[in-house]
Amino acid sequence: MSDLRAALLGTIIDTADAGANELCDAFENALLDSGATDHLVEVVRLKSRVYRLRAGSDGGVRSFVLKRFDLWLGRRNELVIRRWLPAIGLGDRCPQLLAAVADRRGQWVWHVYEDLGGGPVEPAHPDRARVVAVVDLIAQLHTRAARHALLPECRHYCGDLGAPFFRANVRDAITLLEDLLPPRVEPAPEQAALCHRLLGRLYRLRDELPGRLQMLEALGGPDTLLHGDLWTANALVAARPDGFTARLIDWDHAAVGPVSYDLSTFLYRFPRYERPWILEAYRRAMARAAWCLPPTRDLNVLFETAEYARYANRVIWPAAALLQEHGAWGWDQLAEVERWFDALEPALDD
Repeated sequence: MSDLRAALLGTIIDTADAGANELCDAFENALLDSGATDHLVEVVRLKSRVYRLRAGSDGGVRSFVLKRFDLWLGRRNELVIRRWLPAIGLGDRCPQLLAAVADRRGQWVWHVYEDLGGGPVEPAHPDRARVVAVVDLIAQLHTRAARHALLPECRHYCGDLGAPFFRANVRDAITLLEDLLPPRVEPAPEQAALCHRLLGRLYRLRDELPGRLQMLEALGGPDTLLHGDLWTANALVAARPDGFTARLIDWDHAAVGPVSYDLSTFLYRFPRYERPWILEAYRRAMARAAWCLPPTRDLNVLFETAEYARYANRVIWPAAALLQEHGAWGWDQLAEVERWFDALEPALDD
């Protein structure tokens, strides 16, 4: 057995899975076709279902990232990387998908990516040149994809993170939290109090729906392709002779919507005193495409709406788990979401 095959079966592929050997055959062939050799250097688990594999010899070692998806997320990532980003001239600003290997039961798919190298922006002490490289890329994504002929296809496959996302999450979160109260469920007193506090917040958001949706429509700008999860860890920056080049990874949450959704995610990762110059860099990049952002006061409301939509979404899943599986962890997750609500502040000083 080759080093590569032994590593796949022993570390990455569960040998108890039906069809493990067939999957390993396909996986090994895909890696070899992508330039690996059967001489393994190392396998490192980066996080759940994500590995870095280095293979080769002293003459040259290649590095790959291996990631397992359910079929739908795998398809979404493939569409972004192989179809939508190349269509707007950004096919080189994401990892190249070298191969896709599915298990024979059709439950999940492995992707083999090139390892981009570089590293993420450090939000606590950001290097301005690196952040500007990322901001310029975000602006290119937003301006080039807006009104593109492929945007309806993106919406069809990936959904909408604008007004429909906000409306549906608030309403679904309310429905599930109400079901966690008597008569369907008899929570402990402190659990019932937590539900009532969260419901109070969500009822207020439901009352604000018309105004917030009207503001999104009036000031949100045209819908565009969104990364959907713009934490700094998903933006890798590499040094080049002429400066820095940024690339975006992990497109699991890609969708269509207003730029404020992506921009709020990115800005909230940084200390508040760093955000004004980051926003100004984005304004300058957008101005090059003749886009004009709303004033800060209005942006704060749009950013808040995006955050509230995400918080409501994060209420749904633990509440559903409590109703269906009675998992006690759900109460801890709901308490964590309440802390997010309590801590939310305007993204920018007005």
